[in-house]
Amino acid sequence: MKHTVEEVVLRNGAKGLLVHMPDAMVMDVYINFRAGEYLVDGNKWEAPHLMEHVLLGANDIYPRARDFQAEVEKNGAYSNASTDVYDIVYETECADFEWERVIKLLLLAIERPLFLQEEFDAEFGNVREELSARANNHFRQLGANTRKAYGLVAETDRERLEVMQNVTLEDVRAHYRRTHTTDNMRFVVAGNIGKRKSAIVSLLNDIHLPNGERFAMPDEIVKPLAKPVCIPNATVDTVYFYIDAFMNRRLEEHEVDSLGLVNAILTETLYSKILGTARERGLIYGMNSGYQQIKLSSNLWFGGQVSAVNASALFDIVVEQLGNLFRGELAEADIDAAKAYAIGRYQRSAQTVASTAQGYTNRYFFDEYIDDYYKIPERIKLVTKQSIVDVTRAVFADNLGGLGVYGNCTPELAQALSGQISELWK
Repeated sequence: MKHTVEEVVLRNGAKGLLVHMPDAMVMDVYINFRAGEYLVDGNKWEAPHLMEHVLLGANDIYPRARDFQAEVEKNGAYSNASTDVYDIVYETECADFEWERVIKLLLLAIERPLFLQEEFDAEFGNVREELSARANNHFRQLGANTRKAYGLVAETDRERLEVMQNVTLEDVRAHYRRTHTTDNMRFVVAGNIGKRKSAIVSLLNDIHLPNGERFAMPDEIVKPLAKPVCIPNATVDTVYFYIDAFMNRRLEEHEVDSLGLVNAILTETLYSKILGTARERGLIYGMNSGYQQIKLSSNLWFGGQVSAVNASALFDIVVEQLGNLFRGELAEADIDAAKAYAIGRYQRSAQTVASTAQGYTNRYFFDEYIDDYYKIPERIKLVTKQSIVDVTRAVFADNLGGLGVYGNCTPELAQALSGQISELWK
């Protein structure tokens, strides 16, 4: 959607983006606090998550969570919250005609929660059910285990279930008091801002929270794997896997653009070099790759689900195709096709208010960087064969990374597959 972006810094210490879309029929609000699990002791790991659940409950005006949710949703509005290792984000989407009412309700929930014992007890049960359900997500469990093995901040859902009994209502209240301050608050508001700007700024300025601090991201140092992560599960017929490569720095903007095309070239289409080849040979149904960045490092990953008998042949393709990129064996026609795909995907990525806003939230909440959305196609066009080769080599140059497998696997299979991919770091 057509839009403009403005950053505003409030007098209370909060800051954020106003994304103006003159044709929007809804308004989306995202409010972030650096308040994730890395800020609490491991024995209290679930305190941020439980706090997020209870906060959108009873408050000074609405004595029960159900009363508050009924008021929020009465005209079809949506509200939710999420917690991860680093952040908690509260969000709402509502019809344009009731934007002020719904924003006020979200701010009310954030600034004046009651944290009732009975609601804590109920949400404790709900969080237990949530974690139990997630424990059946094999990719999620493998990802958490490999993240821990690399020395990053993480806990598996099963481990979280074991320690959540240590969290009390007072722990929740203490975490709220520590983290929910105006200086720790970032926001993105997207919709028909226009003449409403001053009213929106005033509402956010007047939120009844104390001053505090914007907590720094943790200094996570990636460590080499002593051996591949192997998690056998006799109830699973296939092998879930993640191949990770880390570099000890963050990516430059042109490297981000180039690595995006690496993903398109290797796995994102049915004619891609890895997935397309594997599909032609009947080895795997689906496979993905991606990149992510944390404070001190960057990560390129490949993941999928494959039968044990096909795993070795699939990994041969991974090694072969990455080796081709290392050597610069890449046709210009393949680069042009990846660029066309990436630009088309970009154009599809902002069809709604929410998707447009989310194009800004992740990076802004991470380091307050404001991406220039309209320059992305031109940036994609500027990617060259050499920049693709350079960034692919660079990701593997620090000799950090390895393999995690889950399911129908043995330590011997994991070691054999790890040996196949080890030459990528040579």
